[in-house]
Amino acid sequence: MNNIPSFNSYIEKAITENWLLDALTDYKGATLQYHDVGRKIEKLHIMMEAAGIQKGDRIAVCGRNSAHWAVAFMATLTYGAVVVPILHEFNGEQIHNIVNHSESRLLFVGDYVVNTITPDEMPHVEGIINLPDFSLHTCRSEALLYAREHLNELFGHKYPNAFRKEDIHWHKDTAEELALINYTSGTTGFSKGVMLPYRALWGNVDFCQKQLGSHMPKFSRTLSILPMAHMYGMAMEFLFPFCSGYHLYFLTRLPSPAVIAEAFKEVCPDIVIAVPLIIEKIIRKRVFPQIQSNVTKILLQMPVVSRKVKERICQEVRTAFGGRAYEVIVGGAPLNQEIESFLKGIDFPITVGYGTTECAPLISFSDYHDFVPASCGTPVSNMEVKILSPDPEKVEGEIVCRGTHVMLGYYRNEEATRQAIDEEGWYHTGDLATMASDGHIFIRGRLKNMLLGANGQNVYPEEIEDKLNSMALVSESIIVQRGDKLVALVHPDMEEAKSMGLSQEDLQGVMEEHRQELNAQLPAYSRLQAFEIQEEEFMKTPKKSIKRYLYK
Repeated sequence: MNNIPSFNSYIEKAITENWLLDALTDYKGATLQYHDVGRKIEKLHIMMEAAGIQKGDRIAVCGRNSAHWAVAFMATLTYGAVVVPILHEFNGEQIHNIVNHSESRLLFVGDYVVNTITPDEMPHVEGIINLPDFSLHTCRSEALLYAREHLNELFGHKYPNAFRKEDIHWHKDTAEELALINYTSGTTGFSKGVMLPYRALWGNVDFCQKQLGSHMPKFSRTLSILPMAHMYGMAMEFLFPFCSGYHLYFLTRLPSPAVIAEAFKEVCPDIVIAVPLIIEKIIRKRVFPQIQSNVTKILLQMPVVSRKVKERICQEVRTAFGGRAYEVIVGGAPLNQEIESFLKGIDFPITVGYGTTECAPLISFSDYHDFVPASCGTPVSNMEVKILSPDPEKVEGEIVCRGTHVMLGYYRNEEATRQAIDEEGWYHTGDLATMASDGHIFIRGRLKNMLLGANGQNVYPEEIEDKLNSMALVSESIIVQRGDKLVALVHPDMEEAKSMGLSQEDLQGVMEEHRQELNAQLPAYSRLQAFEIQEEEFMKTPKKSIKRYLYK
């Protein structure tokens, strides 16, 4: 790993080579060009220096996606400090815990987050900085206060002949140096702080540039939907496109299906990065209703015209995602098999990747040309992946990996680090899968989610849920175990049920029919004994997977 270049040099190069091009746009808001980004980074460096921030000190960033979130993040890295991205969905107590546990000295906050925090609960923070305008919300340092009040004057004094691309000479990082601490959303108790070195960031961006960059236009546009504080969104929707000189658009508000659909139409991104929930809702709500007419179904059965019909449907789906995307990449959770089969059937460029926060995040990925249904790609370059199984092609086992992307460990938690990374450097993911001879990985489920049937058989709830979620009026579901019985918790499509005039009793009847139909497809040991209807949507993590532990 000695030949890995400085990651910050990628940021510098992006700014200097695209100086007058558009860089970061808040959707429906202002745009920063690459030279604006460089200037704002330099001004934040002046504030950090005034606050006495040293190389390796921690700086936390917490807010919704925005151009200034990206600037604060890159300013921290290029200063030589360690960035602590915090999911804005966390509550005040969780934010306080992470800031204190990471020993962060500065905290950048968005306008939504600022109302949830209490500065007195974070006594070691010397300054809380508002992301919208980089003003000081709280300041415990006179030097920092002076620097902020006289920032333009200090900047002008440092660069009397204007700030130029030749002035950019920022922190030169090394491969093993700590770049960021990313706190997982966690399922129980306090989240673990994943320590990611610069090599992990470089490895992910390098792979994306080589794998995807060759298919992208020079001045590509991307739409950032996923939380940038989550590694999937950070690497794929922020670091990769920025380092490639693209124009990034940020959804600065709650990404509802309607807002996302409108943004796709206006931005027309050259690549789409998403979690399954977004893809599934767009297909079910905006595509299926248009193509499920009797005429379309009949035409699809006619060999002579079916190809032309599929091409037309494929174009309609492309249009739903803006019309320009080279491919749609799904990650964070499995894609529903019905949706996947539909998209593959019309030759839509869909593909699925796999990763974890601990690998920043990529472990496997395949371009849509090489995508195999139900798989999540092949191991990415710079990473070694294997399945702990006597017969990995037929018998599932835990996925383990090692290489450039793997974390240094968990911050201030040596025991958790020892449990995750063995003596040979293999990171144990906790995911169960098989692997084909050509390297394609097929995930069966989470080791901790696996249920034990009455006779000791392994039951993978994700496989049952996938079938159930394709049934009428089922919006989402999870399978839980009550004693020796399997029970399906179902959140129906309440909007659709209401439009059909269905009562609660009607819904119960529909779900009972689903249970019987589903059980006819399942082996005896994994059949469902009962349904429970959940009126409200399930609570989810930032990557939109259900927080299962809340429903056990």
